[in-house]
Amino acid sequence: MDKKQILIVDDKESIAKILSVYLGYEYEIVFYDNPIKALAWLQDGNMPDLIVSDIRMPEMRGDEFLMLLKQDELFRQIPVIMLSSEDSTSERIRLLESGADDYIVKPFNPMELKLRVKKLI
Repeated sequence: MDKKQILIVDDKESIAKILSVYLGYEYEIVFYDNPIKALAWLQDGNMPDLIVSDIRMPEMRGDEFLMLLKQDELFRQIPVIMLSSEDSTSERIRLLESGADDYIVKPFNPMELKLRVKKLI
């Protein structure tokens, strides 16, 4: 049985390492440190089962990345979990309205994230 694949987009490699420790046993983890590289990877024909993206990143923000994904026929169906260090209700609502499937505030409990991932894929 092939592992389901999770694409992690975060400018902090430490977040990717934490997620790999908690999710890597059950899922194949692919990591990019910015959304532009992640989009190029997706456009090369890669289709992850889930995307976990930070919001605040240089070059392109996570919310811009989310909008590009949701405007694209190919990628629209991929569930997206947004990570943010901001616990702002208005930002959470805005991102959920933009197509995010979930929103998790950093620092997060890795077990909670694991359960939320499991619900989406």
